Amino acid sequence: MRCLLVSVALGRERPDAGALEELNALAVSAGYDVIERIQARRDRPDAGLFVGAGKAEEIGARLKEVDAAVAIFNQELSPVQQRNLSRLWDCPVLDRTELILDIFARRARSHEGKLQVELARLEHLSARLVRGWTHLERQRGGIGVRGGPGETQLELDRRMLGVRVRRLREQLEQLRRQRRTRKRARDRRPAFSISLVGYTNAGKSTLFNALTGAQTLAADQLFATLDTLTRRLQWSPGVHLVISDTVGFVRNLPHQLVEAFTATLEETADADLLLHVVDSSAPDRDEQIAAVDRVLREIGADSVPQLIVYNKIDASGRAPGASPHPCGSIFEVAVSALTGAGLSDLRQLIMTHHQSWLDRAAGRQAVTETPSH
Repeated sequence: MRCLLVSVALGRERPDAGALEELNALAVSAGYDVIERIQARRDRPDAGLFVGAGKAEEIGARLKEVDAAVAIFNQELSPVQQRNLSRLWDCPVLDRTELILDIFARRARSHEGKLQVELARLEHLSARLVRGWTHLERQRGGIGVRGGPGETQLELDRRMLGVRVRRLREQLEQLRRQRRTRKRARDRRPAFSISLVGYTNAGKSTLFNALTGAQTLAADQLFATLDTLTRRLQWSPGVHLVISDTVGFVRNLPHQLVEAFTATLEETADADLLLHVVDSSAPDRDEQIAAVDRVLREIGADSVPQLIVYNKIDASGRAPGASPHPCGSIFEVAVSALTGAGLSDLRQLIMTHHQSWLDRAAGRQAVTETPSH
C-alpha cells in the first residue's frame, strides 16, 4: 500500500533526519510502499489539524497527486486531529504509535507476546473512543444482554473494551507467575544470566546466534523478532550460561508497549550482565544508545552490569577489540557478529564478568555460613 510520510518540527526543534529515516524504515517493515516524505515546521501543533489548515490542504493535494492511500505522521496525534485529517483527506491517517503497534501485532509469535500486543492496542484504542465518533453516539433502547436501557454505543464499546483489558491483564499476570516459578527452578541450578539489549536492527539476533549456535531469524529490518528467546548452554566445564535475546527498542517507544512488555522485560532487569548491542555503522548511534538507556531506566535495569558491544564493524570499518568505556565502570568491545571478528574478546569479557559473579556468590555464601557469636 502506497503511503506518504509527514514529519513536523515544533518550536525550536531542528528537523530530525534520523527520526524520519527511522519512520521510513518502520513503514517499510509494516509493508508500506513509501512514495514521498514531507517535512514541515510549526511553532506549536494546531489543535484541530496538527499541521494547520493551509499545510493540511497542501498535503491533501499531494496525497492525490502521488496516489497515496495512507498518511503516516512521525508524531503522536490526538484523537481529534487524527479524525479531522482522515475526514479531510478521505484516507486512513496513522501516527507513529499506531504504526509501531501494527508492526508488533504482525510480528508477535508467542502466546504471551500476542496478549501483550493486544493489551497495548486496546489501551491505545481506549483513548480514541471519544464523542466525536458519530457512529458510537446512537443509543440502544430497551433491555437486552448487550446493553442496558438508553446505553449508548460509545458506553457499550467502552465497557466491553474494559472487560477485555481486565481479562488480558489477568492472563498476563498468570503467565508472569508461571515465569517466576520457572525462574525459581532455574535459581536452584544457578547459571550466569545474560540479556542482549539494544536498538532495533542493531544485530542482536545475529549476535545471539553467534554466541549460542541457535538459528533464530536475523533479518535486516526493524523489529524482526519480538518474543524473548532464551538458550541455556555450557561454554566450558563449570561455566553454565543462560543467554536471552530481547525485543529491540526505538526512540519514543510508545508507553503502552513499555508497560505491556514489562513482564517480558523483567528478565532483563533480573540478568547478571547486559550486552548492550550498538550498530557501530549507524550515524545516530549516540542517540540510539541514549534511547536504550532511557528504557533500561524505565524498567529498572539500569543498575545491571553492562558491556557495550559495538556490532557491525564489517560495515563501519572500526577495528575489533575491547577497551574501557569513558564512564569507567563499563567496558566496550567492537565486534562483527556476522564475520566473527572480535567475538573472542567479547567471550573473554563475559568470562571475566562470570568470574566476578562467582566470587560474589562465594562471598555471600561465606557470610551466610559464618557462625554468629
